[in-house]
Amino acid sequence: MPLGEVVYESGATLSRVYFPTTAIVSLLYVLDNGASAEIAVVGHEGIVGVSLFMGGMSTSGRAVVQSGGQGFRLKANILQQQFNQAGPVLHLLLRYTQALITQMGQSAVCNRHHSLDQRLCRWLLLRLDRSRGDELVMTQELIANMLGVRREGVTECALNLQRAGLIRYARGRISVLDRAGLEKRTCECYAVVKNEYDRLLPQNIAT
Repeated sequence: MPLGEVVYESGATLSRVYFPTTAIVSLLYVLDNGASAEIAVVGHEGIVGVSLFMGGMSTSGRAVVQSGGQGFRLKANILQQQFNQAGPVLHLLLRYTQALITQMGQSAVCNRHHSLDQRLCRWLLLRLDRSRGDELVMTQELIANMLGVRREGVTECALNLQRAGLIRYARGRISVLDRAGLEKRTCECYAVVKNEYDRLLPQNIAT
């Protein structure tokens, strides 16, 4: 799953679902004018394409690989067969979908009520939970597109975090130096989302 790959576009009929293992995928809502903003992120804890088994078969958003890596894909009919058997797979997928809906809802609240500094900290922490290590390959332009803000605002916030000794940013790579400091600096939205994932999928998200 290479960086920048579009897993699916808005309105597309889904023929497969994806289970990232080391890749991270952003779920985006795209406006008519081409502007977009991230509504959720999926990593090794989840599945890309929940509308397939929720009855929609198509989606209103776009899914883009934000951090290149590996993953598995599964044909739609195979997943639907397992889901319709009403066994463990159904219950696991429904629990994951509930956690995903919590992330989407909290993102909307966060984008409306909290500062860009807090939102950037939340954004970084959600990715750390889905990464193998403390380094993220992310340009400021990409972050700005995901958060739906101007690049200059992200630059200023990243510099503030670097001055505070929380991160080190250079050449599109962000190294997190003080995770606990990021958690203190962010808003409550990160904890709400993480607690829900830990409750519903206790063995999937790294601590």
